[in-house]
Amino acid sequence: MTEPVNPGSHLVEVELAIDQVTIVSPAEATATVRCTLGPVRCGARFDRIRDSAEAIDLELTQTLAYFGRPVEELDPVHTALVTLRGTAVQLQTSAAPRSRWQSIQGTNPP
Repeated sequence: MTEPVNPGSHLVEVELAIDQVTIVSPAEATATVRCTLGPVRCGARFDRIRDSAEAIDLELTQTLAYFGRPVEELDPVHTALVTLRGTAVQLQTSAAPRSRWQSIQGTNPP
C-alpha cells in the first residue's frame, strides 16, 4: 500500500520503471513499464525521474495489459504498455543491458 505524499492529502506516490520506450512525437511516448509503486491509475502525473534533476510533466493516458486489454490501473510488479503525454518525453530512455531501469515518479489523480 502506498502512502499519501502529504498527511491529510489524497495524492498518492506512484512509480513506473521503464524497460523500452518509443518516442511517438515531441509530446507523446509509448513504453513498456513495470509498476514499482502503486497502483498507478490512468491520469497519473509524473514530475520527476528518479536520481535526476531533470524536470518532466507527463500524464499517463492509456494502460494496456493482459494481452493488450485496456485497464484503469496497474498494480505493483505488473508490466504493461503505457502511453505518456506531456513535456520532456525525449528524456525517457530504454533500459540497457546490465543497467538499472529509468524510473519516473509522480502521483495518482485525486
